[in-house]
Amino acid sequence: MTHPQQPLRRRTFLAAGAALALPLGSTADFRRPARPGPDRFRPAAGRRGLADLFGEEVRLIPTGDRVVALTFNAAWNDDGIDAVLDELRGRGVPATFFLTGQFAEANPEAAAALAAEHGVASHSYDHPELADLDAAGLREQVERADEAIRGATGTEPLPFYRFPYSETTPSAIAQVNALGYADIEFTDDTLGYLGEGGGVGVDDAVDRAVRAIRPGTILQMHLGSTETSGPNVDSRALPAVVDAVESRGYTVIDLASLV
Repeated sequence: MTHPQQPLRRRTFLAAGAALALPLGSTADFRRPARPGPDRFRPAAGRRGLADLFGEEVRLIPTGDRVVALTFNAAWNDDGIDAVLDELRGRGVPATFFLTGQFAEANPEAAAALAAEHGVASHSYDHPELADLDAAGLREQVERADEAIRGATGTEPLPFYRFPYSETTPSAIAQVNALGYADIEFTDDTLGYLGEGGGVGVDDAVDRAVRAIRPGTILQMHLGSTETSGPNVDSRALPAVVDAVESRGYTVIDLASLV
């Protein structure tokens, strides 16, 4: 199924209270799972609006609560997506999916399935190295990804951008902020994207996730696979990761709660 593509809707913000003001004719439709994080979760004082996340790379949720956010990058194929969605749905656990525009264009049904149950955000259009981009090139990455994700999902993406390879600079962060996106990176990565072909198995991914757990952790995992990685690792690691989070008295929360 295909959806008509829409032009980039540049996001603007009211200075007073950092309130989100969407352009005329649009509505806020940030997808949330049916069972979001606990009512007791609250961001630290003064960090309650999207614009409060501007000016920095966010690698930790600003809270002292025992909460963790699960995030998945999707830049390749749809390997592992059904298993991840089934596990999250069965456990009532939210996640945020950072899609490249190329992934959304090549896998529109998978992108739409992710957006139907969870928040989707931007991971650039085609995953370039930041050093290869000038200001115009970075803007194009943001705009093309936004258009592709909207076209595939028919959904208002979350106003989050994750730089490829987690390569950031203050000027690049300022540019994506000016386009209406907070830079949401990660606290740690399972390295599951390397796969068994790259020396990272399920147990390795779980161990890295467990070591990363602390209040406000943003955990990065990956969907898809390559010829060299072998079958997706993080989809198979996810049940044990959620078990580890919950057994330590932590709760998985929705990153959308930050805005």
